[in-house]
Amino acid sequence: MKVRLATVWLGGCSGCHMSFLDLDEFLVDLAGLVEVVYSPVVDVKEYPENVDVCLIEGAVCNDDNLELLHKIRQRTKVLIAFGDCAVTGNVPAMRNQLGLGNAVSVLQRAYIDNAQFNQRVPAAGDGIVPTLLPRVMPVQEAVHVEHFLPGCPPSAAHIKAIITHLLSNTSKLEGRQIKFG
Repeated sequence: MKVRLATVWLGGCSGCHMSFLDLDEFLVDLAGLVEVVYSPVVDVKEYPENVDVCLIEGAVCNDDNLELLHKIRQRTKVLIAFGDCAVTGNVPAMRNQLGLGNAVSVLQRAYIDNAQFNQRVPAAGDGIVPTLLPRVMPVQEAVHVEHFLPGCPPSAAHIKAIITHLLSNTSKLEGRQIKFG
């Protein structure tokens, strides 16, 4: 049985996923060992049940990120904070320096101060912009994370190393023995 692998992109630039694609020919080997069940590179709309490993790129910036992250944690055995935004908040967390209520300030700056046309802050629930959290968080502030893979982005060699490690080891999670590989 193949390992069920997911990758997720929260608030970030997608550089970590680009680095993942830099695994080049290892991706062919990986395809024989894993089933990619959710990722921005596949057309799956709902995060599935019973995921073995999930690489999470990006910081937790808005309600949609937080809701998805809680669903991921409930449905996944091993979470990897994938890249500096997931590990520390990095660039997305720069808005935290604006102080309390900064979500309003950020929206004002983006949609009013810097807009040439249609100067209007999107209303909550209008489907344009998810409701921003009061502050951006690294993934581990919202849910438990088993592994951290820093880098902006992490190198393909480091991504390969952690995936190879997980695929070649047995981990005891949630009271069950799970064999990766």
